[in-house]
Amino acid sequence: MTKPRFHGPVVSFELMPPRRPNLAPKFWQTVDDFMTYRPDFVSVTYGAGGKDFSTSHETITRLVRETPVKPIAHLTCVGSPREELDQIIRDYLRVGVRTFLALRGDPPEDQPDWKPSAEHVSSAIELIHEIRRVEEEECRAAPSTRLRNAIRPLTIAVATFPNGNAAAGTTVDQEIQRLREKQDAGADFAITQLFWSADSYRTFLDLAERAGITIPIIPGILPGTSANRIRRTSELTGVPTPDELLTILDSAPNEEEAYRRGVEWGARLIIDVLDAGAPGVHLYSFNQSGPALDLLEAAGVSSWYKTDV
Repeated sequence: MTKPRFHGPVVSFELMPPRRPNLAPKFWQTVDDFMTYRPDFVSVTYGAGGKDFSTSHETITRLVRETPVKPIAHLTCVGSPREELDQIIRDYLRVGVRTFLALRGDPPEDQPDWKPSAEHVSSAIELIHEIRRVEEEECRAAPSTRLRNAIRPLTIAVATFPNGNAAAGTTVDQEIQRLREKQDAGADFAITQLFWSADSYRTFLDLAERAGITIPIIPGILPGTSANRIRRTSELTGVPTPDELLTILDSAPNEEEAYRRGVEWGARLIIDVLDAGAPGVHLYSFNQSGPALDLLEAAGVSSWYKTDV
């Protein structure tokens, strides 16, 4: 008989709903791979490219119904009228979602001068309040819902940026202030944007503690096994990649050696952030189980968390 080892760090993965129907079988095989690791949760991004709620809803509904894992639904508010957003929240709650990642999101690409109107929720802080308001309405509507929600309380995660948010032009100190405001609004824990230095995370934790932030801050880790993917991700996020890592990968004689070196780098980062006090790690998987699981294995996390006799 096996039993889970609960004393190990929290382990979670980010998933992106399949963009096309023909990609669904591979996606669900990746989910099966992750399920063998017994993650504490998986987060599911907000549809294909952040533009299609239906794919995210279908994916999360299946995760709720067919897997033992707790899915976290990414939820962005920019571009969605309040009435539409409320219905999305309601639909998630009614299929059993109990955790959201509340995100502001990016303005519409084709509307550079777009500004939210009174009909829109304009920030992650407002979104936190909106999620809780809709849940309260659902609880008032039915005693059974109120009881189920008491058994499985609603939790809300938020994003944070240990090196500042290049897209928003914020500094580290400003991100600390924003995280404190999100905590005060009712956030339960935070997941960081990717970073490449454990010192960045360690410093951010110290600043957060001084600012009175007490919610857990889970480091988001990107498996750095592909130089091309790292460069592309850096372009999208504005997070610079260390020249040292790119040199290590680019100088490898073949893809297999580059992959091995990337796993070694990522495993060292995981070990260092756990030593710095991280409650666990959240891996940005890009729907690939191999690199994420290899990082955990190389870091020795699997020996702490997977089932044991």
